[in-house]
Amino acid sequence: MSHLAGIRGFRADQLWQPGGWQAGGTFGVGADGRLLAAVAAPAESLGAWVLPGMPNLHSHAFQRAMAGLAERRGRISAPVPGRTAQQTDDNFWSWRETMYAFAAAIGPDELKAIAAQLYVEMLKAGYTQVCEFHYLHHQPDGTPYAQPEAMSLALIAAAREAGIALTLLPVLYISGGFDGRALTPRQRRFGHDVDGYLRLLESLRRHEGDDLRVGIALHSLRAVPEQALREVLAGDAAGNCPIHIHVAEQIGEVQDCLATRGARPVEWLFAQAEVDRRWCLVHATHLTAEETAQLARSGAVAGLCPTTEANLGDGLFPLADYLDAGGALGIGSDSHISISPVEELRWLEYGQRLQTRHRNVAARAPDASVGETLWRAALRGGAQASGMPVGEVRAGARADLIVLDETSPLLVARDARSLLDSFLFAGNTPLVRDVLCGGRWVVRDFRHHDEARIAARYRQTVQRLAVGA
Repeated sequence: MSHLAGIRGFRADQLWQPGGWQAGGTFGVGADGRLLAAVAAPAESLGAWVLPGMPNLHSHAFQRAMAGLAERRGRISAPVPGRTAQQTDDNFWSWRETMYAFAAAIGPDELKAIAAQLYVEMLKAGYTQVCEFHYLHHQPDGTPYAQPEAMSLALIAAAREAGIALTLLPVLYISGGFDGRALTPRQRRFGHDVDGYLRLLESLRRHEGDDLRVGIALHSLRAVPEQALREVLAGDAAGNCPIHIHVAEQIGEVQDCLATRGARPVEWLFAQAEVDRRWCLVHATHLTAEETAQLARSGAVAGLCPTTEANLGDGLFPLADYLDAGGALGIGSDSHISISPVEELRWLEYGQRLQTRHRNVAARAPDASVGETLWRAALRGGAQASGMPVGEVRAGARADLIVLDETSPLLVARDARSLLDSFLFAGNTPLVRDVLCGGRWVVRDFRHHDEARIAARYRQTVQRLAVGA
């Protein structure tokens, strides 16, 4: 048998590499779905513009089905002296109550149907890997399913059905606040003690493969008491796996942490744990200058979710200072109010422009491109947070690639200098034409190979949930 059996060769007019566009890029894909150095196999032309697929470093899959259901104004607060505008109680905490009510209707079958639809949408948008921050572990009353890992297995099945690479991050969730209060009835299905959580991790790691990595998610400092955090991080389960945590997302969280622990959330976390490249601090919105510098020095990834952070009214991350300090970042679609790496990166930049009233904030050097700066950073940080060999075109990495539609009017007369800026800032027309994930074509000519069946099941599921609401 020829040593080229199972190997396919590809070429691109322009291939994105960490240093920028490479003209006439060629590479091979092995039978295992990994990239090879250029091989002497016939090379199929992919098109003019080929990039590594984007990792999505933060997802709560079930929330896709409730996108748009929390956009009605809540009750009016009591008048505030000195203010003429009426105030409402609409914020993250009121949105959370809507989310809890919706989550109560989701079981394994519903979760699989919703997640598979979501993952198809991610692939079509250019995400080829997703970090699933998963906390719907038990039945709505907190009773474990007959198969305790049933909800996690539903997510694994959905990812494999859609063809996307998955870092599954089962969540440890113990308490209902910084003061150690018990979980509310609507939170009970999230809960584990440390021993139960470690058993879950052990069970799920038996399913790991080239398309699946299992890491650790600590829901937040308010949900994971200090002793539990220490036990999980000190054990073999932490090892060299990804560790993700929600932190400093809302002002209220910062105030509560100060009141109960005498320190801000990021400040406290760095004092108690060895935060390093394994970690992804999701949101990290409200940072002091010292916390910003400390996060950058640690090598951990700031997991930014601009469309969700905007939708929830969380605030704006200190992007310029963080980039100047050499910090790593990635992007996630979180609550899935939007599923587009283009929109996440666009609004990451636009938020800074609105705050500073200046343009091209992410481009920190003269003549630097905003689009290239953000795409490069999100690829690198997302890959690091995933714990998987993704985000690069190099030998040994997963063959996860996206091909842009060079015939689109939005890309007419664009060259290597302007292409990524046009991709991110020229409009909302889909430009991801083809997607290769793990060496397998999952999207061709803008269509996922199984999208009709998956979408039909999703529609039936959501209609059933609506009837039962």
